[in-house]
Amino acid sequence: MSTLTPILQVNNLETVFSTAQGSTKAVDKVSFEVYPGEVVAIVGESGSGKSATALSVMRLLSTPPAQITGGEVRFQSDRFGQLDLLQASERQLQQIRGCEISMIFQDPMSSLNPVLCCGKQVAEALLLHTKLT
Repeated sequence: MSTLTPILQVNNLETVFSTAQGSTKAVDKVSFEVYPGEVVAIVGESGSGKSATALSVMRLLSTPPAQITGGEVRFQSDRFGQLDLLQASERQLQQIRGCEISMIFQDPMSSLNPVLCCGKQVAEALLLHTKLT
């Protein structure tokens, strides 16, 4: 049996949201691995940190009010090799987001532009990250 290497490793991820009233730990030492061909679901009740976890992994949270305060997110990138997404430059993230790693947002109004054809929006990611015409 061959040993598979995870394509995504999240280790002890912590994210805090700060407001004038104080701070709230939204992600508290979350760890998981995703292997090639595997599907992983993050489930929980409303407000349990599912979206904050996914947005932290992708580094898509606004800072402030959010701050990733701990952990590591190791991603096996085709372009950069083993990469800690929490240490990656914005340029590196732009090159792999949508091409090698992506997410589907739960809010349909922020996922697709209602005035543009769905096909054009789906094709946009392919045109930006591949040599397709």
